[in-house]
Amino acid sequence: MRPVPVLLAAVVTLLSLAGAAAAADAPEWAYQLPNELMSPFCPGVTLAECTSSSAASLNMWIVVQAAAGRSEEDIRAELYERYGDQIRPTPKAEGIGIAAYVIPVVVFLAGGGLLTWFLRRSTRAPAEAPKAAPLDPELDRKLDEVLSR
Repeated sequence: MRPVPVLLAAVVTLLSLAGAAAAADAPEWAYQLPNELMSPFCPGVTLAECTSSSAASLNMWIVVQAAAGRSEEDIRAELYERYGDQIRPTPKAEGIGIAAYVIPVVVFLAGGGLLTWFLRRSTRAPAEAPKAAPLDPELDRKLDEVLSR
């Protein structure tokens, strides 16, 4: 029997036992944090919902770091540094990220203004048509003559 596979199996077993022991000491927020962060491995899915093995490793890393005494803010800062803004559930309200909050409000207000303008215009009483100038009496007589035939 080769010693390398046996050694590798022993290391994996010890690491999983250490992770399980650390998980028992982790605070509650360490289990909630993956539900609040987006997965860098599965686009559009939270870290907790991602089925990737990398996501499972990252979930375990969060729990182990929390059990080791690191604060939630410290772990979040490291994750944002490592994975960037793609892991944030919502864009930062600064710089270009502010557009994600401002544009919908501007579009909503512009749409409301356009709707108000359209409704006022369409419900306004129609302007009276200008009265036609009276016909020349001679032309009127000829028209009556033609129509009476």
